Amino acid sequence: MDEIELDQATITYEDPDEGTVTETVDNENVVYARDHWMVKTGTDDEGNDLMHQIPKERVHRVSRNVEQFEEQAQTVRHRVESFASDIRERLPVDIGEGDQTHGETPPSDSTTVQIETDPEEREHQGESEAESES
Repeated sequence: MDEIELDQATITYEDPDEGTVTETVDNENVVYARDHWMVKTGTDDEGNDLMHQIPKERVHRVSRNVEQFEEQAQTVRHRVESFASDIRERLPVDIGEGDQTHGETPPSDSTTVQIETDPEEREHQGESEAESES
């Protein structure tokens, strides 16, 4: 494999029309998401990024040349944590501590509360119980 420049990425994939294609782009212009590799191909008149999506099954190799891998990994981790935090704020869902019982029945937090009934209902309930016992 040829040496690629620092902060560059080379992606090799199968294109249905062109056969095997190898492209070299800036690292930030090639990403993996939702089972596809995406390569930025330019911008439109409104300034929106144009992306070429390549299904993961058609990609042979992605090579990157980075100065320090830890910095790249930390940046990705920071983005994921930021995204997760944003989702938690928008969708407040209590996911709890997870199932720590490993298949056992979790302890019950139920409480029994006695409800006062009026005397007429108690008499009717007593009659029903007597009828069911006979």
